[in-house]
Amino acid sequence: MRTPTKIVETAPPGIIGTSSPRLDRRDKVAGTFEYGADAIRPGMLWGRLRRSEIPHGIIRSIDISHAVALPGVRSVITGEDTVDFLASRLIRDEPIIAHERVRYHGEPVAAVAADTEEIAEEACRLITVEYQPLPIIHDTGEALADGAPLIHPNWESYWAAPLVRRNGNVMSHASLKRGDVASAFAAAPHVFEDHYDVSMVHQVSLEGRVAIAEFDSDGNVHVWSSHQYPFGLRQDLADILHIPVGKIRVTITGVGGGFGGKLYAGVEPYCVLLSQRTRRPVKMRFTRDEEMIATSPRTGARVSLRTAVDETGRFLAREGVIHYDSGAYSASSPSIVSVGLLALPGPYRWKALSIDAMAVYTNKANCGSYRAPGAPQAVFAGESQIDKIARSLDIDPFDLRMMNAVEDGDLGPTGQVLNSVSLKETLKVAAEAIGWTEPRQHGRGKGLACSWWTTTGGASSAYIRLDEDGSFVLVVGGTEIGTGALTAGVAQICAGELGIDPEELQLISADTEVTPYDFGAQGSRTTVQIGNAVIKATADLKSQMFEVAAGELGIDPDRLELADKQIRSRDDPTRALELSEVARLGASRGGLLGRGSHLQPPTAFDEAAVEGAVFGVFNTPSFGTHACEIEVDADTGEATLHRYLVVQDVGKVINPLYAKGQLSGGAVQGIGQALFEELSYRDGVVANPNLTDYKVPTIVDVPEVETILVERPSPTGPYGAKGVGETGIIAPTACIANGIYDAVGVQVTRTPLTAQRIWEALHSDT
Repeated sequence: MRTPTKIVETAPPGIIGTSSPRLDRRDKVAGTFEYGADAIRPGMLWGRLRRSEIPHGIIRSIDISHAVALPGVRSVITGEDTVDFLASRLIRDEPIIAHERVRYHGEPVAAVAADTEEIAEEACRLITVEYQPLPIIHDTGEALADGAPLIHPNWESYWAAPLVRRNGNVMSHASLKRGDVASAFAAAPHVFEDHYDVSMVHQVSLEGRVAIAEFDSDGNVHVWSSHQYPFGLRQDLADILHIPVGKIRVTITGVGGGFGGKLYAGVEPYCVLLSQRTRRPVKMRFTRDEEMIATSPRTGARVSLRTAVDETGRFLAREGVIHYDSGAYSASSPSIVSVGLLALPGPYRWKALSIDAMAVYTNKANCGSYRAPGAPQAVFAGESQIDKIARSLDIDPFDLRMMNAVEDGDLGPTGQVLNSVSLKETLKVAAEAIGWTEPRQHGRGKGLACSWWTTTGGASSAYIRLDEDGSFVLVVGGTEIGTGALTAGVAQICAGELGIDPEELQLISADTEVTPYDFGAQGSRTTVQIGNAVIKATADLKSQMFEVAAGELGIDPDRLELADKQIRSRDDPTRALELSEVARLGASRGGLLGRGSHLQPPTAFDEAAVEGAVFGVFNTPSFGTHACEIEVDADTGEATLHRYLVVQDVGKVINPLYAKGQLSGGAVQGIGQALFEELSYRDGVVANPNLTDYKVPTIVDVPEVETILVERPSPTGPYGAKGVGETGIIAPTACIANGIYDAVGVQVTRTPLTAQRIWEALHSDT
C-alpha cells in the first residue's frame, strides 16, 4: 500500500490557527436558528409510536380497532404491514415494528398518524396488545451461559456482511492475535488478572430524534431530519423500505446534539411509511422518556484482562476479552467490537497480544454509536490495570507509561507503522501541569490515563462557486452537529485558501439533492476530511480563475495571485481584475466552479492478525493524556474532583477555541460517565428514563476543564490536522478511577464510581 502524502505543506497566513467565530452563531444566540423540533410543513400530520410494555415476549394479538376509530386518526401501522422492512447495516436483524415477538421494553409495536400529536398519543393508548412473556436475558453473562435461550432463534437466517462472525447470542466477534502469547505468559515473572465492568450510558442530546417526511405526486419522498449523516440515512431508508435511492431526498435541519446517536435511521422510517400511507407530510419526535428507553445508548461492557510484565516493568503480552452488552439488535455493534481490539492494548508496545471482543444480544434497547464508541470501556480497564501493575511493582504510574509508550516507527496493535506519535510529550506535559511529583495531601490523589484514537476516513467532496458579485459559495455534504467543525473549521480552511474573511463565505451543506457526497459527521473526521476536499476544490477554482484572468490581462497564469479580492500580477499589482469581473468573464464559459474530492488512502496493517473486524487500524491516530486531582472522604466514599486536565495532540490546530471546546465538552461527558451516569435496568425495564433520575453533570459538578493542545502534524490532514471530536471522552473514567486509587489505595472496578462503590471497596475484605 502506498504511503499517504500531505495535502498541503503549510497553512496560508492569516485565519488558520485563530479562534474565528462560527458562521451560525448569530442565529443561535438570537434564538432564530431552526432545529428539527421547530420545522413544520403545510398540512402536516403527527406520528407517534405504541411501544411494548414488556422486555421479551410473543405477540399473541394486537387490536387497533379503537385507535382507528378515534376522530383525527389517519393511519395505523403494525408489524403485519412491515414484515419485510429490516434495519441495521451490517446484520439485518431489526424489524422496524415488532412482528411476532418483542425483544426489549419500549420496542415499537405500532405507528400512528393523526391530526395532532395529542390525538396520536391517545390512539397509541387505545391499542391493546396481548403478550406471552418470555425469559429475560439481563446481561452478557446470562446471554453466554450454557443453555441460554436465544434472543433471535432464527439468527442464521438474517443477512449479514460476510466479515461478521456470529453465533447464537453473540452477534459479532472480532479477534486480534499477534505474537506468541502463551510463551510470553509462561516466561513472565509477573502476571496480572482483573475484571472490569462498565455501565450502559446515554448520549442525552438536548434535542431528541425528530423528522418530517413528505411524498410528492411522483412518489418521491423528501425527509427533513436532525441527523448526522444525510447520505447514510438516504441509503438506510432505501435499504429498509425498498425505495430507490433516487426517489429519496434527505435535508438536514439544525441538529440539537448527536454524539453518534443520530448516525442510523431512527424516527425517519416511521415518518416515511405514515406519509406514504396518508399522502401528507408526517412529523414525529421522540420524548425524553422514549429517548432514554429506546434509542442507541453506549454499550455496557465486561472486560476480563490478563497482562504479562517483565522484572523491570516492560509490557510483554496482554490477553483480553470484552463482552459488549449491545441490546436486542445489532445497530453499530459489529463496528464497536473492532474498536475494542485497538483500544484495549492502548498506545503501548507489546510483544504479543490476544484480544477477543464480542457484541452480545440482551433484552435491552439496541445500543449504538456514542462518541468514541467502544473505547472508554476498554481504556477504563486497560489504564486501571496499568496503575495496579505500577503500584504492585513499586513503579511510579507515570514512569511505567513512559517506559512502554509507543514512539515513531513502532507498531500499533495490528501491525500498522505509527508516525507523528506524541504520546510521551502529552504525558510529560500533563504530569508537569498537574504537579505529579508534588507531595499528596491526605485523602487526595492524582490520576493519569492515556489513550489514542482515529481520524475516520471515508469520502468527502466539495464545490466552491464564484458568483457574479465576486462572492464565494461553499457547498459540502457534511453536517454541522454543533461542534463548529463545518461552520468554523472547514469555513476557515476555505476562507484561508481564498484569502477572505470566513464571514464573506456562504455555506450550503447536508442536502442529498444539492450537495456532493460526504461520509457523515462521525469518527472525528469532518474538519479533516472535508477540509482536504475543500483545499482541492479551492485549488481547482483558483486555477480556473487564473486562466480567465490570464486571458484578459495577457499575463501567464503562473505569474498571477489571488489577493485583496482581486486576481493580480505578482510583478505589478496594479494590473488586476476584481473578482466580480473574473466571475462575469467566467460566466461566458459556463461559470466558475471548483470541485474537490478526498478519500484518505488505506493504512497498511497485518491483516492476517485480525478476524471479524470491520476495520483494523486507527487512521491518522492522535494521542493524549488526561490528569486529575481528586479528594475522597474515606468515611463516606464521596469523591470530589478538584482539577481536570486534558493534553491532546491535534496535529495542527485549525481553531483553538473550538478544539478546546470539543476536548473539554468530551471530558465533561466522560466525567459524568465516571461518577454519575448509568442506565439502570430492573427486570428488563429502564428505571431512570428522565433527567431527574438519570444524573448528568451540571456546572457545579465539575471543575473547569484545563486543555493544552500539542501539535505533532499528521501526514494526511489539512496542514497536518488530526481529528479532535471524540478524544476528550475516552480517558476520564480511567483517569478518575486512578485518582481515587491514588487517594485511598483501593481500586474500584465498576462504573459509575459512586460513593457507595468507593466505600464498599474501602471496606471489602478481599
